[in-house]
Amino acid sequence: MRYLLCLILLVSGFYQCAGQHQEVNRFIDNWHLAATQANAETFFGAMSENSIYIGTDASERWTKHEFLTFAKPYFDKGKAWDFKPADRDIHLSEDGNYVWFSELLTTWMGTCRGSGILHKTPVGWKIEQYHLSVTVPNDLIKDFISLVDNFSKQKK
Repeated sequence: MRYLLCLILLVSGFYQCAGQHQEVNRFIDNWHLAATQANAETFFGAMSENSIYIGTDASERWTKHEFLTFAKPYFDKGKAWDFKPADRDIHLSEDGNYVWFSELLTTWMGTCRGSGILHKTPVGWKIEQYHLSVTVPNDLIKDFISLVDNFSKQKK
């Protein structure tokens, strides 16, 4: 009987975890969709008040309000950006209140990687931090470094 009870608890925990993964996937997918549809209310509403967005440029570490100021003209034109998730890896904290994830994205910049931290609040999931990076194939890294170094020297 104890084994049956343990099996039931194990299976129910598995389905609860699978359900949370689906919920998190939907949340992140809807966040990306909001940018595609230039829906600033949904996009920025998914971010906590203290959230940080780290962009592809070294200077891009924005608070939610700084990022909103930067992105508002794009959203106002009805066209922000269209990032399509191609692969996502999700991890839940033991208590189910935090998620950290990474994802590959198809973008106008090529393949990018996004990673983030979500926090479950009384009103639902909120993005605490999101980090977008451009991926560079290892075989091209020396050329990439040279390109960035030359750019930096020209700016001085």
